[in-house]
Amino acid sequence: MFEYNLLNKYITPFQEVEVYSVTVGCTVMSRFAHTVMTSKALNKANFSQEIFFEVELPKTAFITNFSMEIEGQIYIGEVKEKAKAKKEYDKAVSKGQTAGLVKASGRTMEKFSVSVNIAAKSNVTFTLTYEELLKRKLGQYEILTRVKPKQLVQEFKIVADIYEPQGIAFVEAIATFLSNDLLPLVEKTVTDTKAHISFSPTLEQQRRCPECEGTVIDGDFIIKYDVKRGEDLGEIQIVNGYFVHFFAPPDLPRLPVNVVFVIDRSGSMGGAKMLQTREALKAILNDLHEEDHFALIIFDNDVATWKNRLTKATKTNVDKAKAYVAEIKDRGSTNILEPVLRAVNMLKKDQEATKIPERSVDMIILLTDGMPNAGVTDPEGIQEGVSSAIAGTMSLFCLGFGNDVQYSFLDVLARQNKGLARRIFVASDAAVQLQGFYEEVSRPLLLNVDLQYSDTSVDSLTKNHFNHLFEGSEIIVAGRLSDNDVDNLQVKVLGQGLRTVTSSLCTSNCLSSSLHLKLAKNCSLTVTLKHSVKFMIIKHTKVWKRRHDQQDYLGFYTLDSHHMSSSVHGLLGKKGHKGSDEHHAVMYVKGQTLNVTRYFSQDLKDGKNISCWFVNDNGAGLVDGAVTDYIMSDLFETV
Repeated sequence: MFEYNLLNKYITPFQEVEVYSVTVGCTVMSRFAHTVMTSKALNKANFSQEIFFEVELPKTAFITNFSMEIEGQIYIGEVKEKAKAKKEYDKAVSKGQTAGLVKASGRTMEKFSVSVNIAAKSNVTFTLTYEELLKRKLGQYEILTRVKPKQLVQEFKIVADIYEPQGIAFVEAIATFLSNDLLPLVEKTVTDTKAHISFSPTLEQQRRCPECEGTVIDGDFIIKYDVKRGEDLGEIQIVNGYFVHFFAPPDLPRLPVNVVFVIDRSGSMGGAKMLQTREALKAILNDLHEEDHFALIIFDNDVATWKNRLTKATKTNVDKAKAYVAEIKDRGSTNILEPVLRAVNMLKKDQEATKIPERSVDMIILLTDGMPNAGVTDPEGIQEGVSSAIAGTMSLFCLGFGNDVQYSFLDVLARQNKGLARRIFVASDAAVQLQGFYEEVSRPLLLNVDLQYSDTSVDSLTKNHFNHLFEGSEIIVAGRLSDNDVDNLQVKVLGQGLRTVTSSLCTSNCLSSSLHLKLAKNCSLTVTLKHSVKFMIIKHTKVWKRRHDQQDYLGFYTLDSHHMSSSVHGLLGKKGHKGSDEHHAVMYVKGQTLNVTRYFSQDLKDGKNISCWFVNDNGAGLVDGAVTDYIMSDLFETV
């Protein structure tokens, strides 16, 4: 946002500053955005004037450079940490010196402002550079540029260039101020890995009406895009000895959710807050999947529940819950600890009673607008009590409603319990904010995700353990390599809930409570049970020359059987000792002695001969039942 405010009370309407150029250039390479905002202005007055330059930038961005050019002289700003910068800013202003300051501005933006005194008939050029790692949310990346020049500008231009080596899936550009007349001015060119977007209205096209001096350019210019994703576990990019791993596996099944909504109904939630909360809850309940389970707890200084246990999200149950939500009224004071502990106990009881799916995600969503003033009121006492009860078994998400809530308390509470906090701003779209937050966290794909890299090839890493991976999001891990050879970078991905794993870059893994799968590039699958017994499953193809056809089948091989008990049976047989002939051996299965014969079978993949042990009489004694019980018409048919 570019705003120029003239603070000289003697200025007449004709003695003003003319902003004659505003340009925004953004370059994105591998999700990292580099933005340069430049504005040029002329002091048309016959005396010097103080001008304020203000620009809004995303809170997740960081300023890397700011400069001013006045009559050919360039002044370079020194970027400092916020707390230190505030003290120096106040000191500089008190001495009449030029200084800039960044401060909060709304939900997602921060405002950078600086003032400078410009001589009569002089020019000034402001240049601000900031950078940002784009975060994937709901299946897309977003580049937001806020522009408010407040006057017609001779040269106005927004240009963005995107380069993604992985490939660009889609790109769209919108703006809050785009009319049907301005929409064709947004030019977009997209190739496989590159995109170019530009918007450059003329002076006349900026006018609100043919005779108006006001501009329509006032709002947000937004570019949304996503990258192509293959069937592997992500993309690794290596530059100058460092690597970045983007992990967002496609087509993973959504895990069922067990969610308890803990809703503040204290007196301060009255009016619009309660109306918007009821509206949002009804919409959220409609978005539940039938395999989900849910519960409603409302509280003030007392606690009330819709039902004493979680309920399956059938249409009938959802309709009944919506009717209950419609009757929630504000009253009383605020007791936060008791309802949260009630939610924890409710989830734990249903877990122990196996009334909710074993492979599912447990979460509590707390919505409150104030600090506790009933029951336990000490923030640290509440945090300690909740953390002790949850003990890492579920996630707590905290939504702070309004400006009065002590957000730092909720933020710590959520982070201690594998969740996150979000501030809900009191505005007409508060219900939409609540729905949007739930949409982000309601589609979990993986839990307890660990990305592990071989110690011999990596010197240092950023954070590589994550509590959740949600649909439409992305995990990013960066590190420094011992060498620049990507082939030496071995990666393991461990996570609960993952069913199918593929990777074109590295060996890939998944983990459940007792089952560990490892899928290698050659399509062999290693299965480990209880971190001990190992098997390998390989796809084979048998060619029948006389019948002129072929048949696919899976080979199941024991890699490590010494942990198996004597009662193991069925296909999990144990080979014993060789006989006098190296082509014959003995296998012990269920107390039976089986003679097996060694043959060689050609591997059609590389032509090599592989030794195989065969059991006579169609596997009699090796398999339970008859051999026909194990024949399927299709390789991936399930029983």
